[in-house]
Amino acid sequence: MPDWTFLTNHAHVLLCIARDPGIRLRDVATRVGITERAAQRIVADLTESGYLTATREGRRNHYQLHPTLPLRHPLERDHQIGEILAVLATPPDR
Repeated sequence: MPDWTFLTNHAHVLLCIARDPGIRLRDVATRVGITERAAQRIVADLTESGYLTATREGRRNHYQLHPTLPLRHPLERDHQIGEILAVLATPPDR
């Protein structure tokens, strides 16, 4: 595994949720390569910042993304998270 990646763990979690809005945080953690607690903190960050809304459905959460919100870094503020999701959220055809 490389020492670094181009996307942060926050972006990786967001991509997992974009691909499967009903995904369990345990599965997010496994896919991203972080602890379940770290996945919970990231989802809390994303929810608090308005990028996600979580709705309880039975024993699971269902997440809704808000793709029109801007990226957070000043260099990227002119772009929306939906632009990244449009490119990366759908796995390429193999």
